[in-house]
Amino acid sequence: MSFKQKIFHVLFISFPIIGQAQSKGLDEQINDAFMPFASWWEGFILSTVNVAGHKIPIVLMLLLLGALFFTIYFGFVNIKYFPTAIQVVRGKYDEIESQSIITNANVHEVDCDIVDTIKDESHHGEVNHFQALATAVSGTVGLGNIAMVAVAISIGGPGATFWMIVAGLLGMSTKFVECTLGVKYRDIDEDGNVYGGPMYYLSRGLKEQGLVKLGKTLAALFAVLCVGASFGGGNAFQTNQAAAQIIGRFGLEGTSTGSIIGVAFAILVGIVIIGGIKRIAKVTEKVVPFMAVLYVAAALFIIFSNFSFIDDAISLIFSEAFTPRATIAGGFIGVMIQGFRRAAFSNEAGAGSAAIAHSAVNTKYAASEGLVGLLEPFIDTVVICSMTAIIIVMFNMDGAFAYGDVMNGQALMADGSRVGGVNLTSLAFDKAIPGSSYVLVVAVCLFAFSTILSWSYYGLQSWKYLFGRGKFTDLSYKVLFLVFTVLGAAITLDAVIKFSDAMILALVFPNMIGLLFLFPKVRQEFVRFIDAIKVFKTDEDGN
Repeated sequence: MSFKQKIFHVLFISFPIIGQAQSKGLDEQINDAFMPFASWWEGFILSTVNVAGHKIPIVLMLLLLGALFFTIYFGFVNIKYFPTAIQVVRGKYDEIESQSIITNANVHEVDCDIVDTIKDESHHGEVNHFQALATAVSGTVGLGNIAMVAVAISIGGPGATFWMIVAGLLGMSTKFVECTLGVKYRDIDEDGNVYGGPMYYLSRGLKEQGLVKLGKTLAALFAVLCVGASFGGGNAFQTNQAAAQIIGRFGLEGTSTGSIIGVAFAILVGIVIIGGIKRIAKVTEKVVPFMAVLYVAAALFIIFSNFSFIDDAISLIFSEAFTPRATIAGGFIGVMIQGFRRAAFSNEAGAGSAAIAHSAVNTKYAASEGLVGLLEPFIDTVVICSMTAIIIVMFNMDGAFAYGDVMNGQALMADGSRVGGVNLTSLAFDKAIPGSSYVLVVAVCLFAFSTILSWSYYGLQSWKYLFGRGKFTDLSYKVLFLVFTVLGAAITLDAVIKFSDAMILALVFPNMIGLLFLFPKVRQEFVRFIDAIKVFKTDEDGN
């Protein structure tokens, strides 16, 4: 029996059993057993410190202060080099990768390389810049942009949107740092397969600084947490919200409907992830642009169809960022925390996960991919999350739901019912343009599918780091991952949010500690790449 046949054999034996058990009420048993752990884990990861009378989660302070430091240290790389990042993705500087550049320009020695007399080196990696970006974006641009935005606004009001945008802009600098390190410290085996991400730059980078034990400990901790995050936020949350949207839109309520939808997702995901990063990249480079254009087009159409409300919505977003209404718990600090927390889940800047996908890029300049990586939070949070937020705020102009009154992840609607996550966004779409929620169903399914694909790769890389590289290692992880794809539909939104939020935020601790030790290496790589671009432009002008 071939490797592919084995995995499908396991799946088709397991899934009918899971589906049959769920029809007997396993969904409630799973949720009841899972909720206490999810609540404890959330409380542990979001441990707070008292600052000026306000309880602020330590992890969010680490994210905010780290992102602010990187932004200043690298000279506002998130803004100044934004055009350069776009040019790298478009392939303008691909020639630098394949040609020797010799000039009499000033010489800067970096890591034993003389930057301005760079020798011709072979490419290393498995995917191009655009494919790496598409794979990473597919992991970040997901239901967090639709469901988590609704959660953030339900709890923190319109002002949470402002802080999400701020977090996205600052997160661009953090993403630049971690993606550069991901390429610099990656491992490429004799067959050309790439293994990279925080596990490798934590262990290898800190080893260079004589911190061997710390590096190994942080790397192992990250790998364990990343596996958990791949099962939770990168998988279960996606199928949970996709199933909720399909069931709610088409009236398919039933004891086993979620399981059936989960099985369908698992089969489609299984077909793709067996092929590894190259197949995942080929699928995401097609799915991501399509889903992004579909969702953005629908959102823009709704926004401009309600043009008269745009200024009111934007005004609320800015004014309530600093002076929220009385119903919002925690006041200004509470709103800011909600914005940063949901942005962290959405764009994962500081979590290090995307560096795993970017590590597979075909390049010899680590910083080139770092620049590509900084585009992610902009696309994810500044653009897509903002559009979703404006639609929801516009939807609530006449008091469709109560800001701040949230129970089990669901907002209190005017009719007394409870609606949360993606279903709240769906109502906002449908009110603006009747029937547009069907477009959202398609977008949600594509968002969920592409996110699951990317996170399967992140989790697998971490699994391999922990348990070694081999077919059995691959098979064991993929089977477990696909089982969680099914089980995700059985857990309530509240439990999924608690677990998923905390798992992804937990990655911040080992990752950010490593970034704060290794950022000088990023500067060296950055100087090396920028100098190479200058030489390239000089030669281009001369020709």
